[in-house]
Amino acid sequence: MRTRQAGRVVLALTAATAVLAPQAPAQAAEPPRIDLRADVDRDGTVDVTGVTDEQGEDTWSVGRGALFLPNIDDDSRRCRPPAAATPDAALARCNDAADGKVNGSADAADLARVRSVAATGLSDDATGSVRVTTGNGHVRVFLKRAGAWTPVTTATRLTAQELRAGAEFGVEGKDVIRDSGVWDGRAVIRLTVTSADGTSTDEVTLRAAPLLTHHNLQNTQRVLVTEVPGNDSYARSQQQFVKGLVRQAEAAGVTAPVVRFRQYGDVWAQDFVEPAYVGMTGPGGRPQTIRVMLRSAQDRPAGRELYSRLRGPGIGVVQARGRDMRGWETLNSFGNLETIPPYARGGRSYPAGRIIMGRREGGNARPSREIRALLRSQGLQNPLLLDTSWLHVGHVDEFVQFLPADTPRGWRIGIADPQAGLDLLRKAEREGHGGTRMFSVKAGNGMLPPQETIAQALASRHLVSDNTMAAERIRANLDVLKRETGVTDDEVVRVPALYTRGIVGDSAGTRMPLLRRVGGTVGDGVRDHGQQGLLAREGAAAAPVVATSAYVPGAVNGILLARDRYLAPRQWGPVIGGKDIFTTAVTAAYRKAGIKVSYIDDWYTYHLGMGEVHCGTNTLRDTSAPWWGAPAAR
Repeated sequence: MRTRQAGRVVLALTAATAVLAPQAPAQAAEPPRIDLRADVDRDGTVDVTGVTDEQGEDTWSVGRGALFLPNIDDDSRRCRPPAAATPDAALARCNDAADGKVNGSADAADLARVRSVAATGLSDDATGSVRVTTGNGHVRVFLKRAGAWTPVTTATRLTAQELRAGAEFGVEGKDVIRDSGVWDGRAVIRLTVTSADGTSTDEVTLRAAPLLTHHNLQNTQRVLVTEVPGNDSYARSQQQFVKGLVRQAEAAGVTAPVVRFRQYGDVWAQDFVEPAYVGMTGPGGRPQTIRVMLRSAQDRPAGRELYSRLRGPGIGVVQARGRDMRGWETLNSFGNLETIPPYARGGRSYPAGRIIMGRREGGNARPSREIRALLRSQGLQNPLLLDTSWLHVGHVDEFVQFLPADTPRGWRIGIADPQAGLDLLRKAEREGHGGTRMFSVKAGNGMLPPQETIAQALASRHLVSDNTMAAERIRANLDVLKRETGVTDDEVVRVPALYTRGIVGDSAGTRMPLLRRVGGTVGDGVRDHGQQGLLAREGAAAAPVVATSAYVPGAVNGILLARDRYLAPRQWGPVIGGKDIFTTAVTAAYRKAGIKVSYIDDWYTYHLGMGEVHCGTNTLRDTSAPWWGAPAAR
């Protein structure tokens, strides 16, 4: 029987029936409870007292999951301007992630925060260690200790006191995601705590912020252009273009000084760099972004100036190479990369927009494998390839653009319309103006102005057929865009344009300014005004195609300086009744879309080199809006 004595239960035993009762084992000490957290809900704060950052800490999706930045800028300006003999690879290696220090601002805003919840009840012998179990070699982890950031190594140990107080870590990426088949951007951080009571672990998953290209719903903040030094006629014309560009940017409210590349004389500022960015929510909920200048995969020396002219605090440079395209090397120029603004369609969402690039129809010519892998691996803007084989240069900016709109979708497609261009000429001829000169441009740069008339242009055995073909190819590309995005005909701005064939039988080339007197004709007396010849071949095999370029300066090949301000190339079309009929028609097309057009002369600087205003300029755009706010599906 049982009796209670001083609060204890006593087992009474008789001599005859004595039984030994087993003693209850002492309760084993529980291993410490460890809880590691990151900014899963992307509000800029790691919640260690509530539960907002608990759900989904081991996964990652477009809408939720912790981010870290590829820390490839140069906040402390330790990367010196490159010497002429510095190899490209050495240029690319210098950035904030290349050392074991936390560079830049005192709040270390480029570091993603990871925290451990205060672990009470730890024994004094408890120690902690941190390890990157996924993504090791791609990220660096720092521990904040005594107010300073210290790199975490295999020898780093957290004390029981630090674990009881809760530890703070910072995570930086060493590079952007290059190829998801090699590394998909994920980093798993594991905290292990060991004591006499046992061992516990917890881990969180972060992902490198995707490298994203700009779209035209992001406001222009800065304009980039190349300024050619010298006093020859071409240099003076190009310098005049730069002065006009500065005035137009200021008039549109772009207050930051225009960036002027001067070192290499490559006037195609759109082609050797694609401005992009990576972003997350930083301390205090503020956007934390790093601009990334994506250098063209071509071997263009001008890309080297990005390191001296732009790399610095908040700006890094990424090189992506690859010459495996088996066709037009010009497809690797970034005039061949534009971005559809955010949209959703058929269950697929592109909250940061979607890239378009040109390829050669029926062949293997497309942008390099490396650049396509890099863009695709970001997981958000998977490139859509369009047919640009009908264009001599082969860039998407020669016929399509995307314009802001006060509509539910928020944007429209601007598209070149060769049929409308032909209609303008035919109407003028019917009204008795067939003898009017096709172009009103004056002589310049030692070149004669084109002399053909409207009637001669229309009588050409090539001009009409070339534009009929161009209209068909543009219509096919527009059908692809409409199918992919859901855009309707009412959301398309059709801008009059005309094209003319370039070098027949040679599909390899890159635009260059044509510094020679105009010569030669296209078709029946229609001058090519410099659009044949003097192209820089880059080892690509020639292909017998009929390819075209802009005959009248391509109006869609301009830049959006503000939401309602657009800068187009001056048209220099036929002047009838004191008005340029192409300028009038282009202005009306954009005005109908709520956009005011200004014009700048690029005839001798860019147009004769098979490019226009957009090809010769670039823009840095606002990156403050979070990219993960997905639009509603349509």
